Amino acid sequence: MRPATLARSLTATVAVVVSAAFAAGCAPQPEPKAAPSSPAGGASCAPGKLATETDGKLTVGTDKPAYAPWFKDDKPSNGQGYESAVAYAVAEKLGYQKQDVVWQTVAFNNAFAPGEKKFDFDLNQISISEQRKKAVDFSSGYYDVRQTVVALKNSKAAKAKSVADLKDVKLGAQVGTTSLEVVNDLIKPSQQPAVYQKNDFAKAALKNGQVDAIVVDLPTAFYITGAEVPEAAVIGQFQDTLGKAEKFGLVLDKGSALTGCVTGAVDALRKDGTLARLEKQWLADAVDAPVLK
Repeated sequence: MRPATLARSLTATVAVVVSAAFAAGCAPQPEPKAAPSSPAGGASCAPGKLATETDGKLTVGTDKPAYAPWFKDDKPSNGQGYESAVAYAVAEKLGYQKQDVVWQTVAFNNAFAPGEKKFDFDLNQISISEQRKKAVDFSSGYYDVRQTVVALKNSKAAKAKSVADLKDVKLGAQVGTTSLEVVNDLIKPSQQPAVYQKNDFAKAALKNGQVDAIVVDLPTAFYITGAEVPEAAVIGQFQDTLGKAEKFGLVLDKGSALTGCVTGAVDALRKDGTLARLEKQWLADAVDAPVLK
């Protein structure tokens, strides 16, 4: 082929390629597929496709001892107590039978501390908060919480009718809890509150008169006064926690692929009335207490 003819041929070829590329770039392109939604029962939440710690199993964490009325007889695996029942209800929504649920002991503070988790989700009366969300994921709330004051009947705290009445009494609460936040940031007592690693220690201190009152959630408060420290009484509850509603949520690893699935399961249990039924069954004793303002 002569040089002139070759040049014309190459020019034509380049023009065709460029034109085709331009046309392809300007033509409508198919939209990328959105990630499948992940409510319980959605395709991405199908059993066998969940990225669980152990294939075919669902690993659930909680602290030890596991307190009533959230658990019964310190045996999370028996399905009795509100949180144990909720765990198995969530598992069922995700397609796991009771025998496929594996329980793991996880200290309260470790459940929402930074770092990789060895559970699929944890439940242990852990309140959802923006601070905790920096380190872990939460499901939607499975229980609406009220913080409550439990005081010895013969103590100064037993006469409290308002938040101001609690400022000069000796208070206690478990470390890392919303209960302690209420003590420090809402009540703001004049003397340093006693801080305990576990609620068991706080209850013992109350019973022994080392503190006048402790702050715990409402169902726990009624269990304490009804079964563990009968010389104490529920003095009152707070309308909300530091100006906002408080909810317990299931804790998951930060960025967990299961977060959407677990939230979908919790939402479904709320919608079909399961959470309300379990609350009535296991937390019926948590009747109303006077509101402290």
